[in-house]
Amino acid sequence: MAPVFGRRLRRGAVTTAVAAAAVAALAASQAPGVTDVPRDERTGASGSTPPPEDSATGNSPYYTDLPPLKTPVPPTGAPTGGDEKTDAGLPATVLDAYKKAEASLATSKPGCKLPWELLAAIGQVESGQARGGRVDANGTTNARILGPVLNGDGFAKITDTDGGAYDGDKTHDRAVGPMQFIPSTWDTWAQDGNADGKKDPNNIYDAALAAGSYLCASDRDLSVEAELHKAILSYNHSTDYLNTVLSWLEHFRKGTHEIPDGTGDLPGDRSDGNGPGASPSPTPTPPASGSPSPKPPKPGDHKPSKPSKPSKPGNGSGSPTTPPSGGDGGTETPKPPSATDRVASLKDAGTGKLTATAGDAFAERVEVRAQSTSGAGVAKAKVRFTIVGDTDARFPGGATSATVTTSASGKATAPALKSGERTGDFKVRATVVGRSLPGLAYTATVTARQADALARTSDKALTCAPGGEFADQVEVKATYKGKAADRVAATATMIKSSADATANDKGPYFKGADGKPVRTLKALKTDANGVLKLPKMYADDAAGTYLLRVVTEGGATLTVELKVAAPAA
Repeated sequence: MAPVFGRRLRRGAVTTAVAAAAVAALAASQAPGVTDVPRDERTGASGSTPPPEDSATGNSPYYTDLPPLKTPVPPTGAPTGGDEKTDAGLPATVLDAYKKAEASLATSKPGCKLPWELLAAIGQVESGQARGGRVDANGTTNARILGPVLNGDGFAKITDTDGGAYDGDKTHDRAVGPMQFIPSTWDTWAQDGNADGKKDPNNIYDAALAAGSYLCASDRDLSVEAELHKAILSYNHSTDYLNTVLSWLEHFRKGTHEIPDGTGDLPGDRSDGNGPGASPSPTPTPPASGSPSPKPPKPGDHKPSKPSKPSKPGNGSGSPTTPPSGGDGGTETPKPPSATDRVASLKDAGTGKLTATAGDAFAERVEVRAQSTSGAGVAKAKVRFTIVGDTDARFPGGATSATVTTSASGKATAPALKSGERTGDFKVRATVVGRSLPGLAYTATVTARQADALARTSDKALTCAPGGEFADQVEVKATYKGKAADRVAATATMIKSSADATANDKGPYFKGADGKPVRTLKALKTDANGVLKLPKMYADDAAGTYLLRVVTEGGATLTVELKVAAPAA
């Protein structure tokens, strides 16, 4: 149970109707993911005392404070006298943490529209703003703030999930920190709000960002009233809790100001009659043996009856109470975070080198793993693979992107990637759908088609009289590893000698489009069978033996002898 802080309504200061709504809001807070035992559904009934049926807190004490009746000063103003000064203000570090969380989520979850005032309202109800801002320079509470032992005695029963690492209790869980997360929920939603490399539920920066992320789950838009109510109810599924948080939200929206750390009001009166300032022990308290007897109620209080047993320990289930009017008219059972929200990072899962020859499929596929904060694989999350860059490589069906759902181990494998004819590098990017987490980018390379061997398709001698035309054309076949090398680029050059591969200035030649001699042909390509047939060749008046050299992409080379001589008598 996390306390509710603030000031009590003064008798006679409000109308009967307002008092009824205020008293209905005085409920004990629990941790996110833990369901309280609801009051009856007569939240809006008249009267100034809660009904005698089962209460949300059982026989456990809670703080019964609501916002001060006096309207707080605007953010830029200074507090004006009276004992409302600290009530209207928020400790400097705590306020900074809320605003930083709002800014962070405006980037990572822009559709959520989380206001920092909502975090302040929940922080007020859960811990009284980290017990009046009693935090160190890094935002960590000076002493741990712990809820009651969740042993089923008046609360949900949650057996230990963290080995006592967060709450010091190795038997049952307890809510921890200024935003009162139970350990198992913290493990899912933990954040590093102050970028110190640690995720600590006792740090207001980490806890505020985690609480904001939790409230933004399921792609909620908190600017919509029904969505806002659902978010608050998912934090604690109690109508009284919802009413209390909404009252503080409205209070902070009217304006507040910054006060020094450690100067905020300590908790007020509790339902068990203990004096102001009482709070859970900063050190873990072991659960008592047996069931403690409830303390006799004071006059005017109602003795709570035995709380209902949650349907399943630790899963946040329970019987919801009816939300206030103005919502969607129904109730929302707290749900575990979606697969998307549970993903904290995306890691490579063993992707090999991505290379392929133009026109071929890549032998390797991109494979990634979606992980939670604890490093466990997250199943059923959606990962999008996108081809980025100047390339004609495609996924099946000619797609440039594909979305894959992660397996039980959290892995997602991209579809087979096929290269086009365009050579060079491009990227395959992997991102989590619905999250602004850092993605992964893989470099893929498309190399040109190659041939490692060339041969003439005929062994007929190639001869021509001076100034004449060769009767036969040169035809070659390219192969790569013994198979026909189709669409391989090649160059044909009339070279000066076997030792000098520069183009000759006499002897045989090809004709250009303008009919003039050309002794180098570029941008040639073999056909689908790996065959390349050169254009007709001609000879000038210089007789002699000449060489034609054909070279393909990949280094295959063939030198062909050409003779220019007068015909024999």
